[in-house]
Amino acid sequence: MYAVIKTGGKQYKVAAGEKLKVEQIPADIGSEITLDQVLAVGAGETMKIGSPLVQGATVLATVVAQGRHDKVKIFKMRRRKHYQKRQGHRQNYTELQIVSING
Repeated sequence: MYAVIKTGGKQYKVAAGEKLKVEQIPADIGSEITLDQVLAVGAGETMKIGSPLVQGATVLATVVAQGRHDKVKIFKMRRRKHYQKRQGHRQNYTELQIVSING
């Protein structure tokens, strides 16, 4: 069984037992969270697609870790104008372990 969920402005296809990194969710490590924005639920040949959400469908997940991705380096330059700008960015993430899909 799998589900398509929406969190942090992005969509993810998840199945029970998977780990995935999503945009930061304010939750403690080890706590269970319920993701209720489920766009689709499928099992084998059958599939329920919501409009826009599937009624009564939820995904239960456990917070495994809070962290930061690798640094992305940004370099801007204008040739012959003596302009150079260096910048870096590390995005926060929450790592989730999918426990079960209900729906």
